Amino acid sequence: MITLHCKIAFENKKDKEKLLKLMRRFCSCYRYAYSRLLEKQERKDLKKELQKIFCLNSRYCDDAIFKAQSLINLCKETGQNPEKVIFGGRKLFEKLKKKHLNGQQSEKLRQKWEERRKGLLYSRGDKTKKGNLNTRIEFEKDNLKLRINTGERGWIKANIKRTVNRQNDKWINFIADLLQAEKTGEYFLYSVEIRKINNNFYAFISYEEVKLEEPIITKDSGVIGIDINASPFHIAMVSVKPDGNLEKIRRISLHTLLGKTKNQREYLSWQIAHQITDIAKEENKAIAIERLSSMPKGERGDGNGKLRKRLQQWIYKGLLEKIKALAKRKRIQVIEVNPAYTSVVGALKYAPQYSLDKDTAGAFVIGRKVLGFRERLPENYEKLITDKEYLDFVVERLQEEKQKTQEKLKEENNQYKRKPLKSKINELNKQLKIIQSLYSEPQTQEPVNRWKEQVRGLSWASYKLWQIVKVALAFPVLGKSLSRDLSPLKAIIVSGDWDRVARRLAPVSWDRGYVLDKYRQLGICPELNEAGYKYPSTECSFMHFG
Repeated sequence: MITLHCKIAFENKKDKEKLLKLMRRFCSCYRYAYSRLLEKQERKDLKKELQKIFCLNSRYCDDAIFKAQSLINLCKETGQNPEKVIFGGRKLFEKLKKKHLNGQQSEKLRQKWEERRKGLLYSRGDKTKKGNLNTRIEFEKDNLKLRINTGERGWIKANIKRTVNRQNDKWINFIADLLQAEKTGEYFLYSVEIRKINNNFYAFISYEEVKLEEPIITKDSGVIGIDINASPFHIAMVSVKPDGNLEKIRRISLHTLLGKTKNQREYLSWQIAHQITDIAKEENKAIAIERLSSMPKGERGDGNGKLRKRLQQWIYKGLLEKIKALAKRKRIQVIEVNPAYTSVVGALKYAPQYSLDKDTAGAFVIGRKVLGFRERLPENYEKLITDKEYLDFVVERLQEEKQKTQEKLKEENNQYKRKPLKSKINELNKQLKIIQSLYSEPQTQEPVNRWKEQVRGLSWASYKLWQIVKVALAFPVLGKSLSRDLSPLKAIIVSGDWDRVARRLAPVSWDRGYVLDKYRQLGICPELNEAGYKYPSTECSFMHFG
């Protein structure tokens, strides 16, 4: 969606007063609808009730319900309590409540508060009603007018004032599309939101760009896989060749979004989206992204306060939408894939092989998935999860960690620190259940279905194969679930000797994952101490991670 703004002005005071009265009624309807939706009232019944109370037509009432439901959904997505929303702005409300300002400053705050609380009128577009029924843009001779429905078959008209400052201004395309629609009768919908700001009236027009041409940059030349991550806060980008091989990696830091206002984050997100699409155009590659319906924001007491605060500030879906919008304009193909197990496959398979961090490896898997490649389990991983001795070791390590966590839980009195410990115990129980339920009667090697596979002697009927590999390798080998350093897995992939995997080397910084270390690419680790072995053996000798 593209949003354009323009200033509107009235030729007489009566029309201006009519609009103000209409805006006050609509805002009251909006707030009333919000309260009733929180009480779980049905939309159909609520719509009839709003028409009787506020004397608005059915479309205005429906738009008020839509705005109210959108605000409730936004509060839930950002982890806020919908019942504590203050219309007009909480900051202004707190300042006015303290009553420490007098004179002009107090009047300015009160005026701003009333404009935000009462100065809104919204009308959704309708393709069958010439684009918009209640607030329609019309051409009168050489002037552009906004016709506003005031009810009871009454209309007021406002002059639209908008200057074009640059040649590629989107306003030019919008007006051209309106003129074309007038000639052909094939209208497109556009929504109009009128706001009162500093005693002036502004219209914000949102519409979907039309006449988009077919992309000329497709996945035939390869793709750029994109993976957006919260910790560390960055975008991992991987250029993948048409044959599925790794070509180039990049990272874009997102720390500039932290601590910014909503409008600042919106502006910076557009800049980042431009940067990504420009890279894709320069390399002549399509863009591969994940298809995510929702993004968990965490909850209080989960032990990740800093991460939770970061997740509540960033706009993941908004950034992806901006990338898709800009790619359409630049005629770049954007392909979405199911994100299931992309991070796990990248971390366990490609991160050790190419000495990548797990985020970059995940972006690589996304790119390969778009190109149609299926990720097979490495041969030595398959041998590992069919090794009874290793599985016994995994169970012993998980039970040992569970016992330690339970002891910490008994000693911990802080309720906020107890919750993460309980979550860890539940996760360990799930992992133990997966490992302990593997052995059953010998079964055939035929897959149960597309997603679940079987190996002779083991039953995979309840779990996906990569899920089992993650449980078997993550904590027993790495010490925690998919840590930043995945190099110990390389020895298992190459040789399959799990009893010779060394402890994690220290110190390991790798520039916190933002810059790929040149020594690590060469397979040497300068200034690192010799590792001790997790599984002591007289035959063990020091191994380089190369």
